[in-house]
Amino acid sequence: MSDTTFEFSPSLWMTTVFAVALLASVTLKFWLASRQVRFVAQHRNAVPIAFASHISLPDHQKAADYTIAKTRLGLLELAWGTAVLLGWTLLGGLNALNQSLLGWTDAAGGSFFSLLPQQLALLASFSVIGAVIDLPFSLYRTFVLEQRFGFNRMTAKLWIADAIKGAVFGAIIGLPLAALALWVMATTGSLWWLWTWGLWMGLSLLMMLVYPTWIAPLFNQFKPLEDETLKSRVAALMARCGFTSKGFFVMDGSKRSAHANAYFTGFGAAKRVVFYDTLLAQLNADEVDAVLAHELGHFKHGHITQRMVSMFALSLLAFALLGWMSQQAWFYTGLGVAPSLTGSNDALALLLFMMVLPLAGSFTGPLMAQFSRKCEFEADAYAVANADGAALSSALLKLYKDNATTLTPDPVYVKFYYSHPPAPERLARMASASPAAA
Repeated sequence: MSDTTFEFSPSLWMTTVFAVALLASVTLKFWLASRQVRFVAQHRNAVPIAFASHISLPDHQKAADYTIAKTRLGLLELAWGTAVLLGWTLLGGLNALNQSLLGWTDAAGGSFFSLLPQQLALLASFSVIGAVIDLPFSLYRTFVLEQRFGFNRMTAKLWIADAIKGAVFGAIIGLPLAALALWVMATTGSLWWLWTWGLWMGLSLLMMLVYPTWIAPLFNQFKPLEDETLKSRVAALMARCGFTSKGFFVMDGSKRSAHANAYFTGFGAAKRVVFYDTLLAQLNADEVDAVLAHELGHFKHGHITQRMVSMFALSLLAFALLGWMSQQAWFYTGLGVAPSLTGSNDALALLLFMMVLPLAGSFTGPLMAQFSRKCEFEADAYAVANADGAALSSALLKLYKDNATTLTPDPVYVKFYYSHPPAPERLARMASASPAAA
């Protein structure tokens, strides 16, 4: 009787690691979502004592029902997304698409420019197919779920207009940028990943400059803040805190959703303050001041810079990993794709890496969420020190109520997903904050 041994090939190792990571990620997400649904449902019929004088039971129950509905939809999206990912990779979907385009363009080999049309066609086809696959969930979220809870204000006409604008913008801007990235990958040698990362970083910074002025107005109207009293209060607050901006603007967020928000956009000379019209309709002047002070706190503590540096550092590691893996045949074959032996595989490498990288986020997410919650606490403390802390609490309570934010999320779910502290923890911390804490 002879002994036989079974050895894993590098390709099989890649398949195994991918399958195990995917199973672990999906299992973790299903477990967390199930916890969230159960916990919110268990606390649905009683408003937390600390909020009893501010939030009615019907409003609390609406928030619970909204949270449960969103989480259950997320579970369906997770199951569908997992099936789609397997279809693209191990079941051969991406390979079939790539091979069909190779035959259609007859681009088995040759110069970079002779191969470019097939690679761009692969990227564009993948994007279009992915958008079509996700379309039912997008429509259901907007016109069923958000509509059911009174948040949707999007009309079918506006939805179609947004889709057309997004597609045109993606083609006009996305295809040239993709071509530029592929050219860098093909012509800069073994360190192409470093040059591509530099290109991506530069484009990201450029987008922060041009987005507020050129891109955002394609989708929303931005009008200068007309309320002179509020404008002078906001200007005084910013001067007191040592900040300047390009201006104060009101965005017509109400034409798409009843949700409210305020934010800074851009940086340097292009930085501007944007208020949703829904926010100004819900909050009084003291509360708007306090919300703005919170946003200023993020700048004061350097949170925006810290996030950008972290994002660029992590992306550098990701590009370095991509640079190595894209040169390994097992990276492609282990994920169900046959790489070209004579042509370019750069577009394939980008797509495969883009699909598998989010699996790592399932396990690193809690660290990022914890950092984000820490930043929110610091911004709250800054707002309490430089504005009216009671007004900030009042504003948050109004926003929790109007946005149907649950007051009773599952604590474990919070650790993994919440970028902002849950309401009880956040308001309790603000109540104990002092000017010195900022």
